[in-house]
Amino acid sequence: MADNQNTISSTKKILLHACCGICSGYPISLLKDMGYTVIVYFYNPNIYPDIEYQKRLEAEITLCKHFNCELIIGDYEPEVYYDFVKGLENEPEKGARCTKCFELRLDKTAQKALELGIDEFTTSMPISPHKNYEKLTSVGEKIASKYNLKYFAYNFRKQDGFLKTNKISKELGLYRQNYCGCKFALRKQLEKSG
Repeated sequence: MADNQNTISSTKKILLHACCGICSGYPISLLKDMGYTVIVYFYNPNIYPDIEYQKRLEAEITLCKHFNCELIIGDYEPEVYYDFVKGLENEPEKGARCTKCFELRLDKTAQKALELGIDEFTTSMPISPHKNYEKLTSVGEKIASKYNLKYFAYNFRKQDGFLKTNKISKELGLYRQNYCGCKFALRKQLEKSG
């Protein structure tokens, strides 16, 4: 009976929303160690400009090849992001605009999970020390409930997760960004450095 349970757990699928290669390295590794078949979903219409999006996507492709896991590339549709956060352009980082951005990307991830027949999803975003784990969990669980799915709430920062994910990205020579992704975050970054 125990052998049968191991077989079942090793075929359990999870859809992992990946914000970037650096952040998703350790979550992929850990989820695989937990017995999941990890399917990565790269949906990030918030990333600006196009060249930045391409660099992050290439890093994700390299990472998924390394871990031998399937990568699904969502549509790059910045206009959807701008419509979704309209009126929140001047919000501070970690404010209402960021929460809306989480909602957009996790809702799309849940829809993709439904389409693929996968009942569990999560995101690599909590590994970043710049992201609010509780806020992400709240958004993820609310969306999971809406679609009758399960949100895998796990703080990937635990047990030196951020150090581990950085080690993976350095070993693979992945592109390392210096801002969250959207043009509003980039503008703030440029103001700080300028």
